[in-house]
Amino acid sequence: MFRLQLIRPRAFGLVARFHTGCILQRKALKEFKLADIGEGITECEVIRWSVKPASPIQAFDPLCEVQSDKATVEITSPFEGVVKDILVREGEVAKVGAGLCTIEVEEEGDSPADSPEEPPVPTHTSPAPEVSATPEPQPEKSPRAHKSNLHPLDPRASTNPDYSPGLAADVLATPSVRHYARQKGVDLALLVPGSGKSGRVEKQDVDDYLSPPAASASRSHQQETRTSEDEMTVELGRTRLNMWKAMTKSLEIPQFSFSTTLDITELNHILPVLNSHIPIHYRPSETASSMHSPVISPASFLLPPAAQTVPDSARYARLTYLPILLKTLSKAMHEWPLFRSSLTASPSASDKPTLTVRPHVDISVALSTPTGLYTPTLQAIDRATVYDIASRLKHLAHLGRQVPCALTPAEMPKRGGTITVSNIGGIGDVDSASPVLVPGGGVAIMAVGRAKWVWDVDRFEGGARRLKMGISWSADHRVVEGAELVAFVEAWRSWVETPARLIGNAV
Repeated sequence: MFRLQLIRPRAFGLVARFHTGCILQRKALKEFKLADIGEGITECEVIRWSVKPASPIQAFDPLCEVQSDKATVEITSPFEGVVKDILVREGEVAKVGAGLCTIEVEEEGDSPADSPEEPPVPTHTSPAPEVSATPEPQPEKSPRAHKSNLHPLDPRASTNPDYSPGLAADVLATPSVRHYARQKGVDLALLVPGSGKSGRVEKQDVDDYLSPPAASASRSHQQETRTSEDEMTVELGRTRLNMWKAMTKSLEIPQFSFSTTLDITELNHILPVLNSHIPIHYRPSETASSMHSPVISPASFLLPPAAQTVPDSARYARLTYLPILLKTLSKAMHEWPLFRSSLTASPSASDKPTLTVRPHVDISVALSTPTGLYTPTLQAIDRATVYDIASRLKHLAHLGRQVPCALTPAEMPKRGGTITVSNIGGIGDVDSASPVLVPGGGVAIMAVGRAKWVWDVDRFEGGARRLKMGISWSADHRVVEGAELVAFVEAWRSWVETPARLIGNAV
């Protein structure tokens, strides 16, 4: 507000007084809570923090990465300030609506010293005529200009300037929770978003608000509870918990299983030839750089197109049996459309089940990693060469060995393979197993055992030394008949035990 006061010239001359209010900067702690990042997701595992306590951060800067049942998501900061404390450590599980960290921010507020100054005491006894200038119109209070650039999760971005904390009619909560909050004297608007689905405020949110912070934090972050001097109870990690759920659901699927052996002697004979002709862009960098270009080459007439860019994590020095087994399996899957099919998701339980036949072959590979079991998918493997399959397998293994796991939705699409392959023979001396098919894991699963040299007297008169590999299969008996699975494996056997067919098929 502005007021101009005139006093007689002989007394004081022209005196102007201004009544102003100053803007104070005060610091406040903001707790950033995990928002609902997807339908049906109630908790996430924090796999990596991009910030540390006492580090400054801007709005929209990367804050952390969390992993749910479906994907890895990067969360950005809704505030600008300084990170004070990290409430959920890497590897711990956070519930939707629970605090992830606290950030110290600067908030603007009007100074309480807003009252006008005391008028000066006049020294002249005669009355002084007062002339007031026309007061400037007071602009309406409006949100600050930077509000439009606030982070979507910043509470100020969605707060009505005229909102009163006592009005909680729009808060998502059940009538019982509203009644309970009124009994406890808690304003539900202070608890938004809640820990329930879509930010619903639950009774536990009210209790957590009333309980001391230390007790609430210890209850939500405690993962190990010692039951005696030598025993402890350990909470399952995120990946192992998902395995628990998947294996429990697998009991709903009737499965047909059997085991057999494959003769891979001919594969073993051609493997050295294939290893000696690995394309240069798949070889390790140091090996590729040491190879000399021939003096006379096709490039002397026309330069070839640029070589495919392959990261070091996808390069290798020798082939194994697995890429060839997968390539021959894709050949058999083309002959049998049933094993290129997956169950179609039905909108309702009353709909008749259907199968979706894919034009190409998608095979998932069971991958044991430091953080748990994953099943990344090799898509359209029928269009890939044996060398390309080996490169993709090498890269998947590299991503899985990272801590936290570096596999992304690109390697683990929502629609996985129609067949899953588990190479257990690479871990131990295993001949056969009983693989378990889980919902969403396709129509069949195969476990590959370790190859062994044996004396075969059944197929060769007088016996012969042959390299045999044990394999075990399980299929969804709701859609795959036992006879169909056996016939399919026999079709695959003809490709594996006669690899020369690959040459004729490629010509």
